[in-house]
Amino acid sequence: MDMSAAKERLVVIGGDAAGMSAASQARRLKGPEELEIVAFERGHFTSYSACGIPYWVGGDVDERDELIARTPEEHRARDIDLRMRTEVTEIDVAGGRVRARDVDSGAESWTSYDKLVIATGARPIRPDMPGADAPGVHGVQTLDDGQALIDSLTRTRGRRAVVVGAGYIGVEMAEALINRGYEVTVVNRGSEPMSTLDPDMGRLVHEAMEGMGITMVDNAEVTKVHTGEDGRVRAVATENAEYPADVVVLGIGVRPETALAKAAGLPLGTHGGLLTDLSMRVRGHENIWAGGDCVEVLDLVSGQERHIALGTHANKHGQVIGTNVGGGYATFPGVVGTAVSKVCDLEIARTGLREKDARRAGLQYETVTIESTSRAGYYPSASPMTVKMLAERRTGRLLGVQIVGREGAAKRVDIAAVALTARMTVEQMTSLDLGYAPPFSPVWDPVLVAARKATAAVKKGAS
Repeated sequence: MDMSAAKERLVVIGGDAAGMSAASQARRLKGPEELEIVAFERGHFTSYSACGIPYWVGGDVDERDELIARTPEEHRARDIDLRMRTEVTEIDVAGGRVRARDVDSGAESWTSYDKLVIATGARPIRPDMPGADAPGVHGVQTLDDGQALIDSLTRTRGRRAVVVGAGYIGVEMAEALINRGYEVTVVNRGSEPMSTLDPDMGRLVHEAMEGMGITMVDNAEVTKVHTGEDGRVRAVATENAEYPADVVVLGIGVRPETALAKAAGLPLGTHGGLLTDLSMRVRGHENIWAGGDCVEVLDLVSGQERHIALGTHANKHGQVIGTNVGGGYATFPGVVGTAVSKVCDLEIARTGLREKDARRAGLQYETVTIESTSRAGYYPSASPMTVKMLAERRTGRLLGVQIVGREGAAKRVDIAAVALTARMTVEQMTSLDLGYAPPFSPVWDPVLVAARKATAAVKKGAS
């Protein structure tokens, strides 16, 4: 009599970064004779870089397929039963099964699971207003969205674009449309673009974008999309003005796609994302894991839960989940909130806490801002950069860094990301042995100049 364990079935909901990383890692650890893997993806593509969509739209990336890391056929070749254009519509936790619907035929069926991975991602925020769904109004969350936008740009004769929202997607899409020869207006309800920065640093982004010929409209909310006789968008309206538009791109942000999980009674956090433990297992559920843009993660600096939709985290979550599902052991300890972006030649970076984040966490802090250069000042093509640093009052622990500058600015934030993870003080940072030569930095790297100034501010505050 065969006493070996029965084959288990892993079901994965979502075929992008977190879901397919989890499936692939689980497959590396367990062969098809031990673990059957069934994955559902409602779209046309798997394992692609959504972060690359603005650069495809703008022409920096030539072909859509360059953004695809692994095709459905490649996943199937590794004994993963990947079902495309199939949307999971219900999770039956008590029964250990999911209901899925074929998007094209409408046919529905149930699939049982022993272990479940929820990787449903995030959905773009669409404003609730007249005309928001009109032809010519586009979100840019998926490759399908990117293709629809490119098709729309190709068909449109006019060259006026309005971007709604001035976060990462908004500024990146503004650049993409400038590269395509459009007149670009960015309508932003915040006081400055890039709300992930403090307003004083956002002001630098605003000024630079205007210098690139982008019309910036801050403190304004779009209330209506006007359409022409053909039904296509022709303008967006705010309370006080109207802006002509041949195409509109929504860059308002995203929310966790957790309607399925909520309906199944799974625990959600204050931002609407699934809550997990360190192994990415959904809290209170032994055989359900979740990762990617649909979960909330621990902010290691503030100690609070956050929702951050980034491919870096999603891939790490998938690796952790796949290792645990496959019988190994791994954890995801949290994040410090690092992000970089660019609009044309302006580089924007941040990590850790903004001033309002620190206040919300109950932290008292000192803040300093310095001007420096990317290379030695005498070296050709040295460009200016501004570095803002927050340090905890009394202890001097680094709390956050924001950088706005030109070439060589953004990736300097990684120094601060490591320092935050290591819980270093700004004084400890001043002793970091960073690489130096005139083509790469001044003798004192801009981040260390800020750390020196922050150290002095902390000591002054303590005296």
